[in-house]
Amino acid sequence: MEQLHGPIRDYAWGSRSAIAGLQGRSVPSPGPEAELWLGAHPGAPASVQRDGEPVSLLDVLAAEPGRWLGERSVRRFGPRLPFLLKVLAADTPLSLQAHPDAEQARAGYAADAARPVGERNYADPHHKPELLVALTPFSALCGFRDPAVSAAALAAFGVRALEPVVAALHEGPAGLREAVRLLLSWPEAERAGLVEAVLAAEAAGPDAALAHALAAHYPGDPGVLVALLLHHVRLAPGEAIWMPAGNLHAYLRGTGVEIMAASDNVLRGGLTPKRVDVDELLRVLRFEVLGDPLVTPEQVAPGVVRWPVPVDDFALYRAVVAGAPVRLAVPGPRVVLCRAGKVSADDGTGAVTLAPGQAAIGPADAGPLVLDGEGEAYVATSGLDRGALGAG
Repeated sequence: MEQLHGPIRDYAWGSRSAIAGLQGRSVPSPGPEAELWLGAHPGAPASVQRDGEPVSLLDVLAAEPGRWLGERSVRRFGPRLPFLLKVLAADTPLSLQAHPDAEQARAGYAADAARPVGERNYADPHHKPELLVALTPFSALCGFRDPAVSAAALAAFGVRALEPVVAALHEGPAGLREAVRLLLSWPEAERAGLVEAVLAAEAAGPDAALAHALAAHYPGDPGVLVALLLHHVRLAPGEAIWMPAGNLHAYLRGTGVEIMAASDNVLRGGLTPKRVDVDELLRVLRFEVLGDPLVTPEQVAPGVVRWPVPVDDFALYRAVVAGAPVRLAVPGPRVVLCRAGKVSADDGTGAVTLAPGQAAIGPADAGPLVLDGEGEAYVATSGLDRGALGAG
């Protein structure tokens, strides 16, 4: 295996302590550190060392796609790493957003070719399902809740202007589309007044608290009210949420390990100064109640769990190594991230010892992955053989 050096994205919502602390650097960091990227996404590819110099993982894969990705992966996804592993650290709320499914992404990307750059919604023809595992207590909005509950929450504010939205929600899941459309299409000159009226109401409880918290970061944004249509999920460390295509969601605060299909396709739905294409968002969203966004891990060996997801772009494992080697018979390529302690990763091509916040990558044509030492590691792999994956 080879040590993998991932870039850190400095988005404004990032933490100045989480990633720096994980990697043993000085806290606070000089600026916000939002995401550590461990993959070959063209926007910020990781690198390996060759002859003392950093070489982009993009170039490594392009030179030997069969060796690094495996012929089966190349046939399915092309000569690219189909997943991106991240450490995400949010100090303030991210935008409300959704991602297209594969068919929508292909069609949208093709249609965007005829549009001006500033009006394009799709960066590539790929879908972007996501799985996030909390490392710290983590707060997120994820999927539509029961519209009757949302109707009661909005009605409790006593704001007469919201009555059409409440009426739409009383129609059940069939009214969700109209409720979202009304809120996101609210006349721009009246948006701030609507949000202020909600904040000035004497309502109490979690919904009021959430509205005040979001409005503190995004004053006058109708996404503050759209957020009240969603599940407010609070994860304990080790719990995970699955965000499939068409699922409106937003991370609010916390640190987690995230794995996703390697895509940049994001359709925003509020809580952002960036462009919101309401019509395209409405086309992509799934207007259905999300029963339970949490994903229960399954144990595949002593100390090893996997979070089952219904896509073949990726699979994610967590291994706790405690004095005895852990052998994972998983397909390549493999990206290993050390979360705690000190973990050695060996796939027969060479062993790499990792400290917290360090990562390694191994090719698809290597042998079984063996983890040794004392610590905790996350392993990202292809999901092509997810039905037969295991450890032993």
